[in-house]
Amino acid sequence: MFDVVTIGSATQDIFIESDLGKILDLRDPLSSYSMLCFEYGAKIEIDQLAYDIGGGAVNSAVNFTNLGFKSAPIVKLGNDLNAKAIFNRLEEKNIDKSLVLETDKFKTGFSVILTSFEGDRTVLAHRGANSRLTLDEIPWENIKNSKWIYIAPLSGESNLVLDKVAEFAENNGVFMAFNPGTTQIKRGLEDLRKVIYTAEVLVMNKSEAASITGIAETCIESKDSEDFTKKSCSQDINEMLYKLKSYGPKVVVITEGSKGVHCFDGNKKYFAPPFPSKVLSTLGAGDAFASTFVGGLIKYDWNIEKSIKIASVNAAQIIQNFGAQSGLKNFNELEEILNKNKDYKISIR
Repeated sequence: MFDVVTIGSATQDIFIESDLGKILDLRDPLSSYSMLCFEYGAKIEIDQLAYDIGGGAVNSAVNFTNLGFKSAPIVKLGNDLNAKAIFNRLEEKNIDKSLVLETDKFKTGFSVILTSFEGDRTVLAHRGANSRLTLDEIPWENIKNSKWIYIAPLSGESNLVLDKVAEFAENNGVFMAFNPGTTQIKRGLEDLRKVIYTAEVLVMNKSEAASITGIAETCIESKDSEDFTKKSCSQDINEMLYKLKSYGPKVVVITEGSKGVHCFDGNKKYFAPPFPSKVLSTLGAGDAFASTFVGGLIKYDWNIEKSIKIASVNAAQIIQNFGAQSGLKNFNELEEILNKNKDYKISIR
C-alpha cells in the first residue's frame, strides 16, 4: 500500500539563465501580461545552465518520499535517454518505479526553462508521452489500496483519465488532492464540477483561479500630484476562494507567488506571506507547496495553519535553487527552520 500515489507528468528539464532577457509589461482594459523578450536574430549569452528532472507527478512524489511517505508516480515515458535520466532520479530518491509506464511511440517529456533576472521563469514544454496516458493503463488496484492520490496537471489526451480517476478514488475511500493544469483550467468550472466536488484539497495559482472562475480584474483610475492618470487593477481573491469552495472541495488554496498564499476551508480564511528567501528560480515552487501542504494535513491531522507554514518554508527552499526538487526539506528540517523564524506568522480570520 502507498501513502500517496501521484499522477501527471515527468520531464527532463534544462534551466537557462541570461540577464539579457527583457521584461515587457502589456495591459489592456481587461487584463495585463508580462513577457520575457530577447533580441530577434541575436546570439544570446547564457549566464548559467543546469539539467534536472521535473514534472508535477515526479516533483510531488520526490517531495512526499522526502517527507517520509511511501509514494509512487503514475507517469508515461518514452524509450530514450531522457527516460533513463528520470528512472535514475527515481532510484536515487528511493521512489517506487512500479507504476511508471513506457512507450516506443512517443518521446519523454522535455522542457527548457528560461529564467529572468527577477527569478521568474518561462517554460518551453514538449509534452511527449506525458499527454498519452490512457484509462486502460491506469493501475486501478494500486490507487484503490492507497490512502491519497495527488493529481498533478494532465496534458493532452491524458486529461481524459481525470474524471474516472477522481470518481474511482471517491468510490473507494481514497483521499484526493487536485492541482489542475492549463488543460483542466480550460475545461471550466462546470465541466470540472464533479472532479472538484470529490477533492479534499484543491490547489491552483491566482491566474488559474481567475481563469477558471471567470472573475475579471477590477480597475480604479487615480491621478498623481502631476495630474497624470494611473490605473490600478486587481482581482478579488476572496471571491475566487468562495466560488471555488462552493463547488465542494474540503479545502481551497490559491497561491499568489511573491505575494503569498490564501486558503479557505469554509469556516476560516488563512493568509501566509511568502517565507523570506532569495529567488533564483521559481520553477517547482508550486509543486513543493502543494505536496508539502497535503503532506502536512496528513501528518498534523488536518492542521491547516501548520500545514501552510511548512509548505511555505519548503517552497522557499526550492526557489533558492535551480531545479524543481533541489533544496527540499523533511518535516524535522522544516520544523527546525520554523523554530528559528518564530516571527513568521500567518493570519486567520
